[in-house]
Amino acid sequence: MIRPLYSLMVMGAQPFLRRKLRRRGAAEPGYLHAIEERFGRYRSAAEPGALWIHAVSMGETRAAAILLERLRQRRPGLRVLLTHGTATGWSEGERLLREGDQQAWLPWDTPQAVRRFLAHFQPSAGVLMETEVWPNLIAQCRAIGLPLVLANARLSAKSLAQARRLSRLSRPAYASLTAVWAQTEADARRLAQAGATVEGVFGNLKFDAAPDPAQLAQGRAWRAASDRPVVMFASSREGEEAQFFALLRSHSAPASPGPAAQAARWLVVPRHPQRFDEVAALALFHGFTVSRRSEWTDRPLPADVWIGDSLGEMALYYAMADVALLGGSFEPLGGQNLIEAAACGCPVVMGPHTFNFSEAAQWAQDAGAALRVESMEEGMRTALVLATDTERRQAAVAAAGAFTGAHRGAADKTAEAVLALLAP
Repeated sequence: MIRPLYSLMVMGAQPFLRRKLRRRGAAEPGYLHAIEERFGRYRSAAEPGALWIHAVSMGETRAAAILLERLRQRRPGLRVLLTHGTATGWSEGERLLREGDQQAWLPWDTPQAVRRFLAHFQPSAGVLMETEVWPNLIAQCRAIGLPLVLANARLSAKSLAQARRLSRLSRPAYASLTAVWAQTEADARRLAQAGATVEGVFGNLKFDAAPDPAQLAQGRAWRAASDRPVVMFASSREGEEAQFFALLRSHSAPASPGPAAQAARWLVVPRHPQRFDEVAALALFHGFTVSRRSEWTDRPLPADVWIGDSLGEMALYYAMADVALLGGSFEPLGGQNLIEAAACGCPVVMGPHTFNFSEAAQWAQDAGAALRVESMEEGMRTALVLATDTERRQAAVAAAGAFTGAHRGAADKTAEAVLALLAP
C-alpha cells in the first residue's frame, strides 16, 4: 500500500515541480528545455534497444563517461540513451553523444510517466549511476523484465538511516534491482542493509578518469607564470564562500597573522554554475578585486581573487593550484569528490564533513594526499603553509599519484558486468 500512496504524493506535487523548474530556469535556462519530458512525454522518435544510462547530475555523468568509454572499446557501435535530472548533467552528457545516441530527461517518478518513458525508448537494459533509486521506476522495470542495475553505487550512513525510516518504500526498491555494484565494502554493507543484492565491490569509477592533457599543460603554464602560490577553493558551496571571504578580509591587514589576500593567489571554483555571478559579487562585496576565467584569453588577469566560472575545466584549475581546499567539507554538506584533484597532482585540505565520500577521504588522508582540519580558518592557514613548503608539497603530490594509482580498475569490471546484461 505504501507505493500507491507515494505515487499519489508525487502526482500531487507536479504543479509545484513545474513552478520549481520555471524558477530554476531563470538562473539556468537548461531547466526550461523539453519540460514535458519530465512528465514522460517525448516528441523525438526513438529506436528500441539502446543501453540506458541514468546520470542525474555532473558528477554522475563524469563517472558515466568513464564507463561509456570502456563499453565502447569493447562493443563499438553501442547505442546509448543518456538521461539526466539536472541542467549541468545534461550539459556534461551532450559531450558524450555519438551518432545513434539519444539524450532525454528522466521523468518524475509517477507510474504513468515511467510507463510512457519505458514504452517510448524500449531500452535493452538500464544502468543507474551511484545513488538513484526510484520506487516506481524500479518496479516498472521489474514488471516488464528489463534488467536494471545500480553501478558505482554508494550509500552513506546518513542515507541508510533515511532509507530505514522509509523502509516500506525503499526496501522493495533496492531489493528489485537486478544487481548492485558497490564502490567500497562499507557501501556494500550499507546497501545490503537497505535491501539490495550486492553482486560485487568494484571500486570507484572516478579513479579511472584521465585528466585532460591540454588542460593540465595550460594550468601548469599559468601556475608557472604566477608570482605567488595559488590556493584553490574547489567546488565551493553556498555558505562556505561567505565564511572564506570574511576570513580572508579579516586577515588582510599587514599585522594580521592569518591567510592574507596578498599571501597567495586565491582561486575560487563554485560547485554550481548558477552561482558564478553570486560568488563574484560576494568577493567584490568583501572588498576584493576579481578576475573571472570567462574574461581570460592567453593568461589570467591580475586580481585578489580568481573565479573559475567555466564548466568542464577542473583539470585546468587543479593544475593551476599548489593546493586545494575541498568544497562541501567545511559545512555539513558531505564534501565533494577529491579523486580528480589527486589525479591532477593537487594535494587537498578538507574540513570535517566528508560523509558522502568518507572512504575515499580517509584513504587519501592515510596516503598523505589529503590533510584533515576542523575549520575553514585552519584549512586556509594549512593550505597556505603547504603551498609554500616545497618539500612537503612535493611529497603530497607524489602521494596523490600513488593514491589514485592504487584504486584503479573499477571501469573494466563495471563494463564487463554491464555487457553481460546485454544480448550478444
